[in-house]
Amino acid sequence: MTPLRILMISAEVTPFAKTGGLGDVVGALPKALEALGHDVRVVMPAYPAQERAAEEGGLHALPGGILVPIGGGSLPAGILESRLPGSGVPVYFIGERSLYDRPGIYGYGDDPYRFSFLARAALELCVRLEWRPDVVHAHDWHGAPAVLWLATAGQADPRFRDMKTVFTIHNLAHQGRSSRGVLSYLGASAPPIREEGWDELNFMGQGIYHATLISTVSPTYAREILTPEGGSGLDGLLRFRHFDVHGILNGLDTAVFDPSTDPKLARTFDASRVELRAANKRALQERLDLEIDPHVPLAAMVTRLDGQKGLEITGHAIHLLMSGAAGPAQFVVLGTGASAYEDMFRHLAGYHRGKMAAVLTFAPDLAPLIYGGSDLFLMPSLFEPCGLGQLIAMRYGSVPVVRATGGLADTVRDGQTGFTFVQHTAEDFWMALQRALFVYNADPETFRFIQRNGLAADFSWADSARGYAQLYEWALAR
Repeated sequence: MTPLRILMISAEVTPFAKTGGLGDVVGALPKALEALGHDVRVVMPAYPAQERAAEEGGLHALPGGILVPIGGGSLPAGILESRLPGSGVPVYFIGERSLYDRPGIYGYGDDPYRFSFLARAALELCVRLEWRPDVVHAHDWHGAPAVLWLATAGQADPRFRDMKTVFTIHNLAHQGRSSRGVLSYLGASAPPIREEGWDELNFMGQGIYHATLISTVSPTYAREILTPEGGSGLDGLLRFRHFDVHGILNGLDTAVFDPSTDPKLARTFDASRVELRAANKRALQERLDLEIDPHVPLAAMVTRLDGQKGLEITGHAIHLLMSGAAGPAQFVVLGTGASAYEDMFRHLAGYHRGKMAAVLTFAPDLAPLIYGGSDLFLMPSLFEPCGLGQLIAMRYGSVPVVRATGGLADTVRDGQTGFTFVQHTAEDFWMALQRALFVYNADPETFRFIQRNGLAADFSWADSARGYAQLYEWALAR
């Protein structure tokens, strides 16, 4: 395969900034592509953490920065440079404090303008570096302004003309809606699409419309978004381009998520020494003031507390579980999010004191111990483009109980690597959870078989990276 030059544009990249799976993907995929021989460079905003690192000498600054053509004029931007850990992949941070020096990554009224600036800055940076990418890979709606500009105004500039684009949909529900005035700021023009309202621009829709090729983060999600139920209002546009939509399953950074070396575990282990996990279960019970019992099944969730995660059907099932409706059990949840869901778990934990713990805060050091110490990992998602939790859970020996949607359907095999259910109802979720508990209690040999299958599953980025490399070749052949 011919080595390619690939520019990736993303709002978040692990370990520099992360709110969810998007950051993990862009933090791992470039390293896997580099291992295949490709020249990959990543561009993201410089958030406060990167600005502080630069002031302390932890990041290298590109002398002089760049001038970004934006809004009919130009705006200077600083450029900081680092590398993805464990690789030679350069990461460039676009510094513009009025746009990015804020407490959060998203959720601001000018987000469409902030990420339009990122797009133009990323492309100008390529000119400054005298490096022309073969493919621009834009992630979610935040990267879509680059796709839109390259397909319209960029065609008049020989430095960017005919540059191919791949647009990856990580979560179709977030679409980057704005007034059409943002087009003047971006320096582009684009006719409205059917899915836009009056004077509205939908960056997700425009990215889908203008990209050379489109990908999603799992094969099942690629099919689901073509339906009215899963298309978030863009299913018609996606069906129009369905020949160009490809589902490539996300991988897992196995160097980061490794139970044989993870320092946050009480006891490391691997597939050949599963019995050592017991020390993690005990440590988890001790840390969260649960009854110390190696035999009681311990279920867990590590999740963003959001309706997407199926929490509407979770409360009733957890109350039944804690009430002993399927025998003795314990439950742990770690996450933050909507106050209604935080209140639900807080109330349940107070009612079932000693059997349930709700850690409703950001506690990344606790998550590996939950993965490595729990027996069952619950993901009753309403929809799940790919999902990372079930992959980590299997790698750490926690058997997933999931709804068969999106990437969960692609990665968890019922009775082989976990337990699945189809209908998004509390009844179906409870039935699947009861099946898992029955196997755990009555047939430990089968439970250990399922657990070992999950531990042995290969979800590394190698295969996914080859899939993306093939996608880039197809884009270049257009």
